[in-house]
Amino acid sequence: MKRGGYDIVVVPNVRNLLGECPMWHPVEQCLYWVDTRKPALQRLEHDGSVTLWPMPANIGSFVFRRSGGLVAGLKSGFSEIDLDPLSVVSRIHPEPQLPENRLNDGRCDRSGRYWCGTRDPSNDHAGGSLYCLTPAFDVRRMDQGFIVPNGMAFSPDDRSLVFGCTRSDRIYKYDFDLESGEIGNRRVFIDTSGVPWRIDGATFDEDGYYWAALIAGGAIGRFDGNGRLDRYINIPFSHPTMCNFGGKDLDVLYVTTGSVFVDDDERRRQPLAGCMFAIRGLGVRGVPEPLFAG
Repeated sequence: MKRGGYDIVVVPNVRNLLGECPMWHPVEQCLYWVDTRKPALQRLEHDGSVTLWPMPANIGSFVFRRSGGLVAGLKSGFSEIDLDPLSVVSRIHPEPQLPENRLNDGRCDRSGRYWCGTRDPSNDHAGGSLYCLTPAFDVRRMDQGFIVPNGMAFSPDDRSLVFGCTRSDRIYKYDFDLESGEIGNRRVFIDTSGVPWRIDGATFDEDGYYWAALIAGGAIGRFDGNGRLDRYINIPFSHPTMCNFGGKDLDVLYVTTGSVFVDDDERRRQPLAGCMFAIRGLGVRGVPEPLFAG
């Protein structure tokens, strides 16, 4: 479908309970993502088919490794994943004293560290934290007090980390030091308390604009460096969950969605629930995903 100079295409063979974390593999030149609730890791093949690997626990996010394979944030903790043959090995859980907490949104920085937030099963308790996993598989808590941690992305100049809490309507910007891995000077970047949508998964483009899935708003929003919404792109489903750039030139914006957010009646009115969309012709490019150094 053509809208405002760009095209939105439904990616075939995709129907997820809760799609998340679309990641373009820089070597394989194909798209990976997860179905958090199934749970499964998935890959869109060059012929349009989908390869699926079942996961042993809910999977919130993952990163590619320099040495091959992936590292993922599962309910069971940070885990190493090899795909051929499939092997999932849990390495460390940042909160062993909180067995119901699970790892959620996460990203790799350009020094090869994996950052990931945790949450408890409820949608009203700020029991989640932000962790950083080093290449040596040491884990540090960097911040705390999150209900549903989301919106994580590192700016292309490596000077800022954006991360926040969907349920508390606050997305923060931190100063970030790439060499040391330290963050500080947390301040509100986007406040969604006065709008009918919230920020879910997000990414940066190469020009430093922040692109976010506006869950419950049926749209993708682009925000400038001051957190001002300057572009609003409607999609044909009310609950996008994450957006990220992919394609050979990193100029396709892939958008995952979740059918778990609508009931059967609403699903009949929105038949594209759980699908993935590819938005082409936006006139912008993303930045390559960093690889975990461990």
